[in-house]
Formats: sequence, structure tokens, C-alpha cells
Amino acid sequence: MKFKGYLFAALAAGAYGTNPAFAVPLYGEGMNALSVLLFRYLMGLPILAAMIAWRGRSFRLPPEQRWPVAILGVLMAASSLALFEAYNYMNSGVASTLLFVYPVMVAVLMTFFFHERFKTTTGLCLIVMGLGLGLLMHKNDGESVSAMGFVLVMASSLTYAIYLVMINVSKQIRKIPTLTLLFYTLLSGSALFGIMLLPGGLTMPPTAGSWINLVALALIPTVISLLLTTRAIQLIGSTPTAIFGALEPVTAVVLSIVILNQDITANEIYGGVLIIVATTLVVVSDPVETVLLRMRKMFPSVRRKKGSK
Repeated sequence: MKFKGYLFAALAAGAYGTNPAFAVPLYGEGMNALSVLLFRYLMGLPILAAMIAWRGRSFRLPPEQRWPVAILGVLMAASSLALFEAYNYMNSGVASTLLFVYPVMVAVLMTFFFHERFKTTTGLCLIVMGLGLGLLMHKNDGESVSAMGFVLVMASSLTYAIYLVMINVSKQIRKIPTLTLLFYTLLSGSALFGIMLLPGGLTMPPTAGSWINLVALALIPTVISLLLTTRAIQLIGSTPTAIFGALEPVTAVVLSIVILNQDITANEIYGGVLIIVATTLVVVSDPVETVLLRMRKMFPSVRRKKGSK
């Protein structure tokens, strides 16, 4: 069962990393990010609805859960829009790697706003992440990553981190089944995108290939990724599943090079590795903190022994 869990976690991360492979070609055909996301969200809704009905779950949301879910929908929509707009300014693989700082942001938010203990590993992660960001911002040829692209990805990471924190701390949201929560999150996001496109900004898919890419976006990095993640957590737990999340930016980088013919520099690779390391440290912070605590207890005893001689 553990092997199956590891496999599901790896496939889930890989599936989510396909976002740019399907989105960027749509931009080349004249679609804008808002339109791409509206179609992605709308196409995901009937798939999720069918799955909820098949499992015999209720679509009903009590009144006290509706506003929190609507806020989650806005946060998810803002995160998606910022990331997809960033693809217009920078290498999509690098953008996906930068997005992966969100677990560190979650740790910082939980520390400063919900009084979680500031861990040694959190400070170490911030240092490692800062080094990684510095490398990503400066390419080998002396050029810098687009400032606008960087700001957009950081905004995407922050809004997604707030989304995750809200899920973690809200008692009302924790009562909602995962599929039902995702359904209403996508529904709220679709409504927001629709309002933003009201002035006439909607661009229709121009070719059959465009529709295929949109269906793939709704199915692979959205529905399939979520289902595999949920199943992996059930089989191996949240921590190992989160560690396999490091395959998300790896998949995005590989697909950006192979499918989108985008270049990537050595600095971007090194910076991406550091960000993945920082994020992994956050995920495994509890065992790391235990080891550090044991080391602290060992060294004072050594000093006392030396002083007694």
C-alpha cells in the first residue's frame, strides 16, 4: 500500500506541474489568462459534480459555510490568475519553481498570526529560500528575471498560502468534504472571472487543439491532481505526500524545455533546487527539530564534563 501511496503522490505532483504546458500554447493562439482560467474552472465543475453525485455526497452548504467558501474561491482565483499572468513575463518553469515558496509562507503566516512556535528550521528555510530566490533573479548572462513576473508569482504564492492557512484554521471549512469544497471554490472563482470579463474581454478557443488544451487543464492539473493527492494522503500521510510535491516544479521545468522550447540557465536550476530544499525542510520540520533539540541537549553535557576535569 505504501508503494501505491508514493506512486499516487508522485503522479499528483507531476500532474499539477503540467499547468504551463497546456496554458502557454493557448496564449500563442490569442487567448488571455482570464479566459483560459474561466474555461478551466467551468470545465472542472461538471467533472467534480459527477464525482460528488457518484459518491452520494450532498451539495448543500449551511449558511455559515457559504461566506468562508466564497472567500476561498476568491483567494484561489487570485492565485491562479497571478500565476497564469506570470507566464506572460517569464519562463513558465521558473515561475512554477518560484511558486513553490508557498509552504514556507504558510509556516511564516502561522507563526506571526496564529502564534505557532517559530522553529529553527523555519529560520533556516528562510535563509535557504532567500539564496535560491537570489540565484533565480540573476541569470548567468547578467540579465535579471522580469520584476513584474516575480511580483506576480510571489502574489500567487502568498494568496495560495493564505488559502491553505484558512483551510487549516477555519472550523467551518474543515467540516466540508474535499470534493465539495473544491467544487464551490471553482464555482466562486468562475463567477469572479466572469465578472472581470464582462466588459468584453472573453476570448474564445480558436481551434480544436485549443479545446483539447482547456479540457486537459481542467482534468489533469485540477481534478486528477487533487484526487491523487487525497488518495496519497490516505495511504502514506500528509508529510510524505507534501515532500513529493517537489516534483511539481521539476515537471514544469522539464515540460517547459521539451514542449515549449524555453531555455533555462544554471543559476535558475541551482536557485530552484535551493527553493525545493527549503520547502522540503518546512515539510519535515518536526523530525528535524527533534534532532536539533537532541543536539542542543548533548553539547551542554559535553561542556559540563570538560569543565569538571
